[in-house]
Amino acid sequence: MPINFRLDPASGVPFYRQVIDQILAGIATGALAPGEQLPTVRTLAVELQVNLNTVAKAYKELEIRGVLTTQQGSGTYIAPVQVERDEVERRRLVVQLVDEFLARAAAAGLPPEEVVAELAARVEERRP
Repeated sequence: MPINFRLDPASGVPFYRQVIDQILAGIATGALAPGEQLPTVRTLAVELQVNLNTVAKAYKELEIRGVLTTQQGSGTYIAPVQVERDEVERRRLVVQLVDEFLARAAAAGLPPEEVVAELAARVEERRP
């Protein structure tokens, strides 16, 4: 299932870092599965309206970390191996996802209690 990449120029976080964070978040949430193909560097750069080097830098860093694999002439894919994150990075990612989720819910006028209750229910539904 593809993810919708979005950049926030006001965040102060470099664009390449935001791309990295969104790919890691996609993997952590299951939105990006091992073996799934990512958009080409050119396609994503055009979509995000950034320089090709911005996306290339993000992909390269994730490839070095073993998160992505690139096959010449075929594309860039999520690596088949699960990514291990240190606790600080994992915590930062969780906080970022929760903050974004709550901000979007508030913008939609949804009360936090209702959102939290629905989230808890969905978590229970997904448990094996």
